[in-house]
Amino acid sequence: MESFLTDEGSLIVYDLIATIQNNKDYLSEIDGAIGDGDHGINMNKGFTICKERLAAQKVDLATALKTLGKVLLTEIGGSMGPLYGTFFIEMSKACDGKVNIDNQIFADMLKAALKGIQSLGNAKVGDKTLIDTLSPAVDTYVAAVNRGDSFERALQAMNTAAETGKESTRELVAKVGRASRLGERSRGVLDAGATSCYLMLSSMASSIEVLLKK
Repeated sequence: MESFLTDEGSLIVYDLIATIQNNKDYLSEIDGAIGDGDHGINMNKGFTICKERLAAQKVDLATALKTLGKVLLTEIGGSMGPLYGTFFIEMSKACDGKVNIDNQIFADMLKAALKGIQSLGNAKVGDKTLIDTLSPAVDTYVAAVNRGDSFERALQAMNTAAETGKESTRELVAKVGRASRLGERSRGVLDAGATSCYLMLSSMASSIEVLLKK
């Protein structure tokens, strides 16, 4: 299949929740090298609250994403709450009212998420932020769809680009945020936001591949 039902899409959000819960210590460890060390803690808090909100409900993808986005936007600390809150709220808007999600609609969701995050700040590729993961991942996915690749192949291309982007932050010097005050001392470690962004994009790709096989 080249699409999946929106009504079955809440699996994507439940898998995202599990991904963050399973990596909370890893994300805080990375963040502790050049930041406050609370990225995993804050993210785990928000995603766990979302799981509780969704419990025993039958929701579609748009509703699940909106719930996650609102929790992250309003109920967790740190700088990432507004960023990822906006990320998921914009994704939910792009798929709201859709019966099926195909590769083009998912492209619209990714582009909306990137645009939403970019509207909140001036970070760009090379600044050692989640943009180093998200921007090339979105560009690569959209390019794959535009050249006629299948949904699954486009997701695989996105995942590879996201991982490459994440790894690129290891040798970058932070230009924005708290870590920027460290200058050259921020070089040599991964950016926590870029890492969590990769984990989430990879999780979404895996979940969608499962849904496409139903």
